Amino acid sequence: MDPFTQLAQASPPPAPVPSTPVLPPPGAGSTVAGTVGTGAIDVSFVGMFLHAHLVVQIVMVLLLLASVWSWAIIIEKTLKLRALRRKAEAFEDTFWSGVSLDDLYDRVGDKPEEPLSSVFSGAMREWRRSLSKGLANTAAARHNLQARIEQVMAVTVQREMESIEKRMTFLASTGAAAPFVGLFGTVWGIMTSFQGIAASKNTSLAVVAPGIAEALFATALGLVAAIPAVLAYNKISSDIGRYGQRLENFAQEFVTILSRQLEEQN
Repeated sequence: MDPFTQLAQASPPPAPVPSTPVLPPPGAGSTVAGTVGTGAIDVSFVGMFLHAHLVVQIVMVLLLLASVWSWAIIIEKTLKLRALRRKAEAFEDTFWSGVSLDDLYDRVGDKPEEPLSSVFSGAMREWRRSLSKGLANTAAARHNLQARIEQVMAVTVQREMESIEKRMTFLASTGAAAPFVGLFGTVWGIMTSFQGIAASKNTSLAVVAPGIAEALFATALGLVAAIPAVLAYNKISSDIGRYGQRLENFAQEFVTILSRQLEEQN
């Protein structure tokens, strides 16, 4: 056998050379981890609120409270106007049924349940007080009595309407200001997002989108608060206006009835 062949068979095989691991460039590991993290960003309403800037969070809370309070006013006014219309119809049916004014006043008493009966009660109180003191014996006295009754009913109508219109200003203010408050939150959120982009020097959609979504969420809340408030304000204001006209018409009719009775008595 060839001595070189024997030497080759007798020598052990070379040991394997360990492979050197390929290290990623500096920052690559954090980029991958950040990509995985940003892929799991919570874009729900609660998540966007929790990740928003403090100023944007305050704007969101204010808009949410304004929306809740607006709905409370809307429901309260709707139910109240419905009850007032029902009671007014019942009182008018009794008033025009032919019952005497004195009997109806004794039935209503000093504690009327709704504005229409309040107008009637105030006028009848002045009527009775003036007649009991003999303040309707002359034409001039009767004219003054009619003027006083008209004044009493006008003041009563104004007071009742102020009570009905209470808190309506809040609906008008919410409808007018809520979109601009939401827009302020949006502008602030976008500015914060751009500052974060400039600091991280990363303009990928995964970095930009969450901040923009949080900012636009403030505008959405502003519209959610404003739209129902505006629509409800217009509808409820129209219903209140019709009810106020109903009170004024009743007051004018009642003055005519009392004036006729004064003429009949004298």
